[in-house]
Amino acid sequence: MSPADAFLTVTDLRARSLSAAQLTAALPRAELDVAAAAEAVRPVVEDVAARGAEAVLEASERFDGIRPAHLRVPAVELERALAELDPQIRSALEESIARVRAVDAAQVRPAETVEVVPGGTVTQRWVPVHRVGLYVPGGRAVLPSSVVMNVVPAQAAGVEQIVLASPPQKEFGGLPHPTILAACALLGVTEVLAAGGAQAIALLAHGAEDLGDGDGLEGVDLVTGPGNVYVAAAKRLVRGKVGIDAEAGPTEIAILADDTADPAFVAADLISQAEHDPMAASVLVTPSEALAESVEAALAVQVPAALHRERIEEALRGPQSGAVLVADLVQGLAVVDAYGAEHLEIQTAEADEVAARVTNAGAVFVGPHSPVSLGDYAAGSNHVLPTGGTSRFTGGLGVQTFLRGIHVVRYDREALAGAREAATTLARAEGLPAHGTAIDVRFEG
Repeated sequence: MSPADAFLTVTDLRARSLSAAQLTAALPRAELDVAAAAEAVRPVVEDVAARGAEAVLEASERFDGIRPAHLRVPAVELERALAELDPQIRSALEESIARVRAVDAAQVRPAETVEVVPGGTVTQRWVPVHRVGLYVPGGRAVLPSSVVMNVVPAQAAGVEQIVLASPPQKEFGGLPHPTILAACALLGVTEVLAAGGAQAIALLAHGAEDLGDGDGLEGVDLVTGPGNVYVAAAKRLVRGKVGIDAEAGPTEIAILADDTADPAFVAADLISQAEHDPMAASVLVTPSEALAESVEAALAVQVPAALHRERIEEALRGPQSGAVLVADLVQGLAVVDAYGAEHLEIQTAEADEVAARVTNAGAVFVGPHSPVSLGDYAAGSNHVLPTGGTSRFTGGLGVQTFLRGIHVVRYDREALAGAREAATTLARAEGLPAHGTAIDVRFEG
């Protein structure tokens, strides 16, 4: 296959010594202009904030091609969807739920008390967010797995009120996809909205006085979940009004592999992410030119046989995807840390040792039998993960996303006396003498 026909553009870094910034700039990356998208959706978000349900319905007609009969999905529709769910799909969802619950149950953090001095303690309490809005996309693929990945950690954290929004579908009479509804019913989520895109994020954040059924919708405290660039932009616009998990971009996979890797496995995993979206990123990082060539040959066999061949080809040949040749695994680790992939696979000799040296990734999949697609569905891990290199400062969705740490301070008189000099000295040094006086007054008279 000639370079012009290749699926992956090759970037050769073997003879180059680059700073961290230069390395980041040299790597394939999707161009995602959230700022421009934010200006495009700002009128929609502001309209929903001002006019509520009617603005959402008008936006649904414009963007989804249908005006839902009900913004709040009736309970009977949730029950019907679960009753009619294919038993095999139900069993798979139940297995996924059980595995994610097992992992999340271990993530719940107990209160921790530290005795700073005798009579003086600081306790860290972990309190769940009261009301959360979870977004599940409904575009090219139906994603009941995203219902699981959003709902289960929120429930494990102890969130009392969960609202889930998913786009209305023309082929289902303006309801979200029935498999989405069935997953909600299976998890006990009863407040479900037939709303998608920026209008859904705005509705979750601002609420509405009346959804058209005589009842209003209370706004949430936190919005989580994946979506396209317009969903990410809307989350940026409502941040501050509510909390958000992240501004998620197109999905991405990086695979650090050496000559011990099976090229068919590597090719299949690159394809699995490219299947999501034409903007999805699939990046191979390897010190083995022979492996890169073998992976390219495997792609030539596997891509034509894929259901979504055109979408996959566009993603693999896009500027966000490619093969990066490195001198050795040390440089390879520097590359994948600079890239900070949403999903990072390690398919090398001594894979556990190599994986332990990774510092930037949303999730790391170790060895030839831990593909990213396992994490998407049934590993027990969460698949809502940081994209666009943001793993260098944030992690994926989990129980901690839905918890807030509150410090509880308890000092008796003797303990306060022991801290008095340090506290009042610092208060004077900062030019805030009343702070010191609030301590001194407790020892006067």
